[in-house]
Amino acid sequence: ASKTMRVWFIKVRKMKAIYHTLNLCNIDVTQKCLIAEVWCPVSDLDSIQFALRRGTERSGSTVPSILNRMQTKQTPPTFNKTNKFTSGFQNIVDAYGIGNYREINPAPYTIITFPFLFAVMFGDMGHGVLMTCAALYLVIRESRLLAQKSDNEMFNMVFAGRYIVLLMGIFSIYTGVIYNDCFSKSLNMFGSGWSVRPMFGPKGANWTKEIGENAVLQLDPAVPGVFNGPYPLGIDPIWNLATNKLTFLNSFKMKMSVILGVIHMLFGVTLSLFNHLYFKKPLNIFLGFIPEIVFMSSLFGYLVLLVFYKWTAYDAFTSKDAPSLLIHFINMCLFNYNDPSNKPLYRGQMGIQVLLVLIALACVPCMLIVKTMVLRRQHLWKKHLVCQSEPIYLTAASDFNFGDVAVHQAIHTIEYCLGCISNTASYLRLWALSLAHAQLSEVLWSMVMHLGLSSRSGGGFFGLSIIFAAFATLTVAILLVMEGLSAFLHALRLHWVEFQNKFYTGQGFKFIPFSFESILEGRFDE
Repeated sequence: ASKTMRVWFIKVRKMKAIYHTLNLCNIDVTQKCLIAEVWCPVSDLDSIQFALRRGTERSGSTVPSILNRMQTKQTPPTFNKTNKFTSGFQNIVDAYGIGNYREINPAPYTIITFPFLFAVMFGDMGHGVLMTCAALYLVIRESRLLAQKSDNEMFNMVFAGRYIVLLMGIFSIYTGVIYNDCFSKSLNMFGSGWSVRPMFGPKGANWTKEIGENAVLQLDPAVPGVFNGPYPLGIDPIWNLATNKLTFLNSFKMKMSVILGVIHMLFGVTLSLFNHLYFKKPLNIFLGFIPEIVFMSSLFGYLVLLVFYKWTAYDAFTSKDAPSLLIHFINMCLFNYNDPSNKPLYRGQMGIQVLLVLIALACVPCMLIVKTMVLRRQHLWKKHLVCQSEPIYLTAASDFNFGDVAVHQAIHTIEYCLGCISNTASYLRLWALSLAHAQLSEVLWSMVMHLGLSSRSGGGFFGLSIIFAAFATLTVAILLVMEGLSAFLHALRLHWVEFQNKFYTGQGFKFIPFSFESILEGRFDE
């Protein structure tokens, strides 16, 4: 009995599940067959028909099973077909909210944007390689680890997202190459494009002596002959030695964060167009999507263009005269063009900026007032038609509250317009987290590994082994686990709040098919 106890439990659970499901069916008037109304994926209709035919043959029944598609006004559940690779990204989206039926699904785009935005904050070749190796181990041994059925909740959570971690590691290697950052050190693979000799003396005669006396290297590209050309891939490694390294990287990463954020949000607004087209809502296109995309492009799209223009219009010799883009943007929104300290970037800038701000301001009443009035006009027209043809339906047609619609539209408009500002600022976390990760990595190297390598007090191989073990442990615990989790949560917030709220409602309910697997594993709540 004890030998077959587990088999008995499985059989009893399966039988109870089958009878529980059969009890949900209706009995027809002849008392000879059961009628069930169920949801199923349209793509699986053929396999369901085959299963019914096979069940009829195995049971020896003379009455064939009949499958008919029904017409209903009920909203169907949402079903997104996934595999072991895409399921983790779909779970990220579903944690925000299950999508409405036939609403555009953000998960396919999240497969690329999520690990990329994570990697922008976590850019380090060395840490990316460690993360990739850990994820590859879980992927390669996934069948054996699945068979073990671990009860460790933390391990199961990481294992379920092994493909997410794998992509995050690969993208981190890429951004680490761009930042030229490997455990806070730069790799000089192609030779630096800088020559510091012209910075010391008329001909750089005693440049090695002067560097030794100064012990300070501040790179100035305006010195003639110091810059010989750009580094082929990523940031030049000489910046790792320069004292003005942070000044350069902060400007670069801050502007990069704004550019990536505006592009990401514009892409989210563009995706809302496909929702409006599918659900055939032209009013939402002309008085929703178009004002939204024009409002954001006129202000923040223009800001991105200014960034690129400033990069191309000023070189090392004229950069000291370059105006502040932040002050330019604030003055643009305030119509303040009397600031003598902030010179114009190009001819006709004032006229273009005034026009762009006026276009952006004109989009607000389109969303706030015009759309509400058009909805009211449409309702009154339908009500007029109903009164002429079918007076009995007057109550149903009158289910329109102008006050509720006006308040809802006002909230949406204010949220979107103010959100464009706050969301753009929110993408600056890409810069802040990237800076924090690089500084933590540098502090860990200088306070642990550098001390061990530069120490002359002895210790030899044994002492260096202890120092390396401490460095490796702190790297994994602080930089990989804690910093990785922090960057993961910030990337999650950028997708949920800044990206998905532009087009994704997430107020549907999930399609949960009958499954022996979930029943036998005890996942009844699902």
